[in-house]
Amino acid sequence: MGYLCMLLLVVLFIPSTNALQTSQTQVLLQLRKQLEFPSSLQILENYDGDFCSLSSSAHMSISCQDSSVTQLKIMGDKPVKVSEFSGFAIRNKTLSESFSIDSFVTTLTRLPSIRVLSLVSLGIWGPLPDKIHRLSSLELLDLSSNFMYGSIPPALSRLVKLHTLILDGNYFNESVPAWLDSFSNLTILSLKSNGLKGQIPFSVCKIKTLTNLALSHNELSGKLPDFSTLTGLHVLDLRENHLDSELPVMPEVLVTALLSKNLFSGKIPEQFGNLGQLQHLDLSFNHLSGTPPAALFSLPNISYLNLGSNMLSGSFPNELSCSGKLGFVDISSNKFIGGLPSCLSSNSDKVVVKFGENCLSIDSQHQHQGSYCEEAIKRGKQSKGRNIAVVVAVIVGAFLVMVLLVVGALLLCREFRSRRTHAQHTLPKMVQENIPAASELLANARLISQALKLGTQGAPVCRLFAFEELKEATNGFDSSRFLGEGSMGKLYRGRLENGTSVAIRALSLVKKCSNQNLKVRLDLLSKLHHPHLVGLLGHCLDGSGQDDSSGKKVFLVYEYVPNGNYRTHLSDSFPEKVLKWSDRLQILIGVAKAVHFLHTGVIPGCFNNQLKTNNILLDEHRIAKLSDYGVFIVTGEIEKFQVKGEGSKPCQQTNVQDDVYNFGFILLESLVGPIASGQGEAFLLNEMASFGSQDGRRRIVDPVVLTTCSQESLSIVISITNKCLSPEPSSRPSFEDVLWNLQYAAQVQATSDADQKSDSTS
Repeated sequence: MGYLCMLLLVVLFIPSTNALQTSQTQVLLQLRKQLEFPSSLQILENYDGDFCSLSSSAHMSISCQDSSVTQLKIMGDKPVKVSEFSGFAIRNKTLSESFSIDSFVTTLTRLPSIRVLSLVSLGIWGPLPDKIHRLSSLELLDLSSNFMYGSIPPALSRLVKLHTLILDGNYFNESVPAWLDSFSNLTILSLKSNGLKGQIPFSVCKIKTLTNLALSHNELSGKLPDFSTLTGLHVLDLRENHLDSELPVMPEVLVTALLSKNLFSGKIPEQFGNLGQLQHLDLSFNHLSGTPPAALFSLPNISYLNLGSNMLSGSFPNELSCSGKLGFVDISSNKFIGGLPSCLSSNSDKVVVKFGENCLSIDSQHQHQGSYCEEAIKRGKQSKGRNIAVVVAVIVGAFLVMVLLVVGALLLCREFRSRRTHAQHTLPKMVQENIPAASELLANARLISQALKLGTQGAPVCRLFAFEELKEATNGFDSSRFLGEGSMGKLYRGRLENGTSVAIRALSLVKKCSNQNLKVRLDLLSKLHHPHLVGLLGHCLDGSGQDDSSGKKVFLVYEYVPNGNYRTHLSDSFPEKVLKWSDRLQILIGVAKAVHFLHTGVIPGCFNNQLKTNNILLDEHRIAKLSDYGVFIVTGEIEKFQVKGEGSKPCQQTNVQDDVYNFGFILLESLVGPIASGQGEAFLLNEMASFGSQDGRRRIVDPVVLTTCSQESLSIVISITNKCLSPEPSSRPSFEDVLWNLQYAAQVQATSDADQKSDSTS
């Protein structure tokens, strides 16, 4: 009996094999503290039991094995995205300024047995540290909807057991890693909604285990690799990038292909009609042409087929058959002609079909005349021919650049040798005449080289619009579409046939130049691409059949920026729109980046950029975009546009300082706010003297600025404003200096905001 009692006591006091170690309990509590006590972990606050026995919920799940945490899932409630993230903490959006992602990951590594880690929408911010690889048992890693930025760390490749990697909805802004083929077990790779750039590396196609690949909503460009090697790929999501190749052959087992809103061109491969398992295909909003394979509509499992908003043409065969599972078809906004097959007719109650904005011979008010589609197809072929000509021109131009550089180098060497040999004699007349020629050759070579550089940045070729298209887009330039008129001409809002909203600027030319010269200028203007420039989509030359452009109009077609101009957000007429100081700084930084690019990122530099608050537009996320930049290229004198070697420098320097001076007034309006409206230059310059004292600042600085700024940040901007508005051009700063000061002011302001938040919570 005594033995039985002792045995019973031993059994009672042996801890459960699944009870969590005390050290790991402390780790979970530390993680909760570092995540700043999210509501999803509130249950841990007063819980004195075993965390492994907690019931799982949609927001929190902990699983254990052998007294160690093997699964941790936490879903927070932080915002998914913000309008602009600069790498610093944002109040009520991210974790606080005191959060350290490095310390947080160090704490995570004290859970060595964890296999599943999901930390979603928790406001985690900062670059993902390399030490994440210490979680060597990880099989699933999901860090989506946070604020991580920079590059995806190469050390991740050491997580050899990983089968699922999800980093959606962050701010990673480098290229897709080339080392992804190091994952020998990876089945799901999802990097959606980041800022990833460059091409999709071929190494992705070496991950033979991959079933799901999602890279949508990034800034990827270039040619697609051959996905046919991914024999197990079921889902491919590449929506909303800048991919501009022809469509490649796809894996035979593909179930879902989402390729919309890119720049894909060429025909839809016939091989797509052999994808027997395909259920969902979206190729909308691309530049695809030709007639789609009829077999697409009769694939045995196809249920969703979207070919809308392309340049597809031709007619459908009357006997076209449709799959019994087909529930939705969109062929709208293309160039189809002929009749609509019976299986796509509106009489069918099994399938929803969108077919408007074509040239189909059916009784519908949403169809164009046949001539419209024929003309559009003809223009497309001409554009293709022009593209081929551009490629040939680039190759020839590259060859000429090499020749010019070699000739220039030889001439310079010849000059140098002549000077050494005849130091006491004047140069022969022939050599003296050749030296300016060499300088001009080198200057021209510099211009050609930059044109080649611009042409390889993945920017779309400037589209040539027909005048009829613009009339249709603006309802005949109706007064209801009129947005305003300035020194650059009238501005209209339009809507293209594919649904894209645009702004159309009508310029009247007064200088005479040939159409060929004018088209070269317009093409150069269209290649000026920057995140803070309003994008030029194309142009139209009214009456371009003549060779003399004088007296005609040029229509510039820009992207439409919907949220008004910066000045309206400084005015007390719209108090609900008025921006606080930190928001103004971000807008000013964006514009300064754009102007710095126009000055230094292209050759010759682009100056006289119409810098004023009315020309700074804000999109729906309050991201600043500069409009009416570089228009002098089209409307100004030819000699202002041409490279003139050393002779152009004084004028060029003056133009730089003009932009700096004008930007100074933008800074000044940002500081003083509504009182700047309607006041002259002399008034504002006189008022600047008030910045020297605290009382003067309180009198002139916008009250919104005074109540939302730190004094140090304000002083930095006042100082650079004074320098920009210096009456002596040589005393004004470069745009690089202006940009640095604004970024420093924003950093100081962010630190002050974080300190205030900390003080208010303590």
